[in-house]
Amino acid sequence: MREFTAEQREFRSAFRTFLENEVAPHMDAWREVGVVDREVFRRAGEQGYLMIWPDERHGGSGERDFRYSQIIIEESARTMTSDWYATLHSRVAGGYIDRFATEEQKMRWLPRCASGEAILAIAMTEPQAGSDLAGMRTNAVDQGDHFLLNGSKTYISNGINADLVVVAAKTGDASGRSHQISLFIVERGMAGFTRGRKLKKIGMQAQDTAELFFSDVRVPKENLLGVVGEGFRYLTECLAEERLVSTAQNLAGAWKAFEETRDFVMQRELFGKRLADLQNTQFKLAALEAELDVVQLYLDHCVVEHNAGRLNSNKAAKAKLVSSELQGRVVDECLQLHGGAGYMDEYPISRLFTEARINRIAAGSSEVMKLIIGRDLLKSNYQSFFDRH
Repeated sequence: MREFTAEQREFRSAFRTFLENEVAPHMDAWREVGVVDREVFRRAGEQGYLMIWPDERHGGSGERDFRYSQIIIEESARTMTSDWYATLHSRVAGGYIDRFATEEQKMRWLPRCASGEAILAIAMTEPQAGSDLAGMRTNAVDQGDHFLLNGSKTYISNGINADLVVVAAKTGDASGRSHQISLFIVERGMAGFTRGRKLKKIGMQAQDTAELFFSDVRVPKENLLGVVGEGFRYLTECLAEERLVSTAQNLAGAWKAFEETRDFVMQRELFGKRLADLQNTQFKLAALEAELDVVQLYLDHCVVEHNAGRLNSNKAAKAKLVSSELQGRVVDECLQLHGGAGYMDEYPISRLFTEARINRIAAGSSEVMKLIIGRDLLKSNYQSFFDRH
């Protein structure tokens, strides 16, 4: 199932070199300050590693095959540079412009995003509304030639670096629980748009996360994405791809932890023999590799489905749920096999352990994934396993 073209294999090799030379040497310094240098986006953009999918007139190369994103995610995990998280800019936030922006908007924004001049973020989560989008309080009131935006967002990835933020806001009854949500592009420098503190996290420390505040921000009508009131549908449509991105990250991180641990137990001695020679160690790693192989096959199947336009929210939720829960077990077992060394920051497994914890929460918690899958089970058109031919 893991089939990549010759061009994609060449891309992997070149991107690996870019990460090893241009990104990995700086990660520790960026983790100390809690944000990557904006210059890394420009360097990646210059070499064509940011937004690959836009057409050439929009600054990309027109390569829409998700396998390119899969390669970027896997190589980032391999080089321990995942907390740069360029995929959030390129694929997650960028996907909203791809699907819902007008041609004029694409010409205005995408070339800057593809070059790394402008960095993207998406702002959905609020202090009192995470996965429950209906509880959103941020609102935008139509003022004729603009919308007046008020509210706040939290836990926003790329919140400090972002120049263009896809903001979800109520455009219906701001005090109710209506699904009347619309999407807007808020730009750096707009009056009333401010950033709060850079939030400290237990993992993904180089990836800047912040609070955003909107106080009477005048958002031009030209910055509305799509149609007023259709934002809830837009968010739902894009979340399937976001969960595919998350699944690829979960599996890549789990494989990295597994291989770091395999190398460690091959060298570590206990009771006069290698840790790898103990039956318990072999059983633990054998069980983990079997699970990883099986879930990897499902991910690769989902990539094929996505490329063909067939990936739905149910399949994406299953992939995200199973992969994030598996990653949690893998990093825990692998840290245990490291013994005391696993608790030391100098060993990669310690960082892999802490960084994995967010993945059962981000892009929809495991509990929300179960709700999505469960609702499909109750539909009248549910298809029996024995009838799926």
